[in-house]
Amino acid sequence: MASRTEFSTGDSQYNSNATASLRTIGGPGQCPSAVANIVLADSAARQGIPLPHKARSFNDSPNAAQAASLLAELATAPCLYSAVSADKPLALYGAGNLGRLARDFLKTVGQDFGLAIDRNARDLACEPDWSGVRLLHPDEVTEAEKNHVRLAVSVVTSPFVPLEYSLLDQGFKDLVPFYDLAENFRHLHPLSNGWFASPLTAQDRVNTASVLAQWDDDVSRAHHLQFLAWRRLREEWTFEAASVSTCSRFFIPEVTAVLRDDEILLDGGAHWGGVIETFLQQTKGAFRQIVAIEPDPLNRTRLDETLHNVAPRDAHVTVYDFALAEDEGEALFHSGLDYASQLSQTGRMRVRTRPLDALGVSPTFIKLHLEGAELVALKGAKRTLLDARPLIAATVYHNDDGIWRTASWLMETLADYRFLFRNHSWCGTGAVVYAIPRERIARG
Repeated sequence: MASRTEFSTGDSQYNSNATASLRTIGGPGQCPSAVANIVLADSAARQGIPLPHKARSFNDSPNAAQAASLLAELATAPCLYSAVSADKPLALYGAGNLGRLARDFLKTVGQDFGLAIDRNARDLACEPDWSGVRLLHPDEVTEAEKNHVRLAVSVVTSPFVPLEYSLLDQGFKDLVPFYDLAENFRHLHPLSNGWFASPLTAQDRVNTASVLAQWDDDVSRAHHLQFLAWRRLREEWTFEAASVSTCSRFFIPEVTAVLRDDEILLDGGAHWGGVIETFLQQTKGAFRQIVAIEPDPLNRTRLDETLHNVAPRDAHVTVYDFALAEDEGEALFHSGLDYASQLSQTGRMRVRTRPLDALGVSPTFIKLHLEGAELVALKGAKRTLLDARPLIAATVYHNDDGIWRTASWLMETLADYRFLFRNHSWCGTGAVVYAIPRERIARG
């Protein structure tokens, strides 16, 4: 792996590539000077303002030995960050999909926010989603508001650190990732995308190093380490040879290259049907069967609308309303949370749980996005996985199963598979483990 290019300014560390990004993302502003950063860090410590985050850039993707060395660096290092409180007036930055979820989240947990900020504010102000909300372009925010609010950044489709420094350069004094704010309300809302990984135990390090060594390519090792660095330290690591694709989740080239016209798709956590729609596009509408599982009634209504548009009255499409789990039973489900709806003790709705092994289906492609229940769903599908040997795409960013447990279970359970790790967004989110049977690669 080529040497990394970094430089340090006060309590924050940057790299030359990130600096270049800072000049293009969010306007012409540049990084604050070293002296300015020292003053900023000292002021932040005294005023309870979160410190700016560290960025590190690596030219190449690491091999197994290099990945183990980098893992040792981040395994037990102290984390300077924690869940963020709402003890100041709040504002949202970003009015896209995450911004809408953040808006609804704050209402659900009883927190008001004074305004939302987005570079496309003028266009978005006409949308019903933002009716009644004060929505401003960054240039329209007053200096008093920049000094007064805690800005929850609701953007994960681009790197956080360049955006953070662009906003600091524009005069905002207190800004945090939205998910770090959400983490403070887990007793009210189950959204878990802001979890912090504890220092790794010796056994955790052994198991994580083993998983890193078993990934099929160096890009997977780079993405896994990028994920771990944010979760453990809230550091933003980037690998120039392993870019993050935000538009290919569940359908990376290695998956689309082996798709056939007789696939049986099992979509666990089908939400509004976006994955099914993409699947139909990728297969040009040719498939054997689609089984969609979505316990949330509101999501299921939207799913039915999508299916009506993309696969009207198709007898080969089935929708179930139970939740996937390891065993048959019943569990509390927190509904009405859009894509954050999930099995949770904070829920009031009871749903039936079923293992995939009990469904009598032999999927050739399993996609799981279950807000943290992926590993238990996989365990409930063990017989099916061994018999049907499907493609698998499972999210792993909702809890610490994603550090090594989910990947390790798959690697121990499935022989002759190719295992890949890909991040499809930033701030420790969008991480997916892919498992591809080698016999399908050979046929391709």
